[in-house]
Parts: sequence; structure tokens; C-alpha cells
Amino acid sequence: MNWTDALGRSVEIERPPRRIVSLVPSITEAFFAFGLGRRIAGVTKFCTEPAAGVADAPKVGGTKNVDVEAVAKLKPDLVIANAEENEKADIEALAAEGLTVFVTFPRTIIHATAMMRTLAEITEAKDAAAPVVAAIEAEAALSRAADRDRTPLRVFCPIWRDKWMTIGPDTYVHDFLSSCGLQNVYEESKERYPEIELADVAAKRPDVVLLPDEPYHFTRKHVKEVAKAIPGIDESRIYLVDGKDVCWYGPRVADALRRIRKIVWGSALSL
Repeated sequence: MNWTDALGRSVEIERPPRRIVSLVPSITEAFFAFGLGRRIAGVTKFCTEPAAGVADAPKVGGTKNVDVEAVAKLKPDLVIANAEENEKADIEALAAEGLTVFVTFPRTIIHATAMMRTLAEITEAKDAAAPVVAAIEAEAALSRAADRDRTPLRVFCPIWRDKWMTIGPDTYVHDFLSSCGLQNVYEESKERYPEIELADVAAKRPDVVLLPDEPYHFTRKHVKEVAKAIPGIDESRIYLVDGKDVCWYGPRVADALRRIRKIVWGSALSL
């Protein structure tokens, strides 16, 4: 059967894959949530969840420096990649090895649930995936309903510090934050991941700041640094958060929406 991936390529997958190499941490976690752990033949060193599941899985480098030879030696019948998280050269090199490579690129929660459904169909795991995806859709709908009649909180969420970098529109993180009732102060950026000067953030008047622990590991000392640069914000409204909740678009999304909403609004929603 032919499947169209995020690059618009027609990818032929004749039978449900039995040996899968996942180069995407979010999708690795999804495969385990779908009960496909035994089919995972290899992962990247950043595929850390579920911890027990991936502990003994062969590692094939990082997301940005995939060991193509190591992947090929594992003889996978499917390699899952991401157009943003993985390098184009690595994706092309894997395809040149004759491997079946399916590329993903979700930029919204809706894209993420659609992607999970597609992967579940490819792997014949639709029954196991259905409740996972349904929970995400229900939580996202609840969030949208809760936010209809209230003003969103303005949020600054950096993802790197040297140089300072944050998220712009057309990114998964931007859409996730919007689903938490938050308005990205860099929503009008012309870049998806703009480099910024921390001193300029004060003029954006954020109500809250989220400092995730990945991809850059922000810590308590950075709370002080940001508070000093944004005099108009109370330090108590600068939160250290789990970067996986903000950035990962797999089975954790429903819980992540609840956790981040509780942090910034003071309470979680109830289904």
C-alpha cells in the first residue's frame, strides 16, 4: 500500500512493519503506547520515553546526527523520521540505502493526532491507538471551550539561550501553547524560531514565562535572569516546566495540556 508522507512522497509499505527504527522521540513514545515496543529495532539517544522500554533498544546516534550505517545494519523494514528534527541529508542517505523512510512533520495538535492515526494504520495498531488519540482530542476540545470567553494570557517561551531563541507561528509549540489559553508574544514573527534579544521581551508585555528543560535546559538561575530582564513580570509567574510537555507531540499531549493549564491558570479542566 502507498502512503503519502509529510514531504509529499509516496511511500510503499507492503505489509505491517515488524522492525521499526524511530528517529523521533515523540513517535518512539507513541509506538510503545500503541503496544508496539517489541517491534522497535532502534532509536536515537534522545528517545528517552518510556524509560524502561527504550533502555535496551539499540541507539543510532542523535536526532541531528543519525548514524546511517548503524540504522542500515539493523535491517529495519520502516524508518520513521521528522522533517524538522532530523537532517535532510540523513533522511536522503537512509533512503539511498534502500530503506523505507516515512517522514512526519506535525505543526499543530490536530496534525499530531492525524499523524498518530496514520502511523497506527501503517502498523495495524488502530485499536490500541484509538483511546490514546481520543483522549488528546477530548482534552483539546475541552481547552478550546474553556477559552472562548476569556482573554488569553500572553506568554514568552524561549527554547534556547545562546543565542536566545523562541517559538514563532507555524510550530507545534505555538499551537500547543494556544491550546493552553496562551497567546505567544512572538506570534507575528516572520520566522518559525526567531533569534531574539532578551532585553526586548519586556516590550512584549508577557503575563507569564515558561522555561522548559529541553531543548535548552533552563534552571532556577535563568528564572532570576529573565525576571531581571522583564521588570514588569512577577518572578512567581516565571515557571520551570517539563520540555516534553511543551514540545513532544505524542501520547502525552492530553496530560501535558492539563499540566500546563494547571500551572498557568491555577487549575486543570475536567473531562
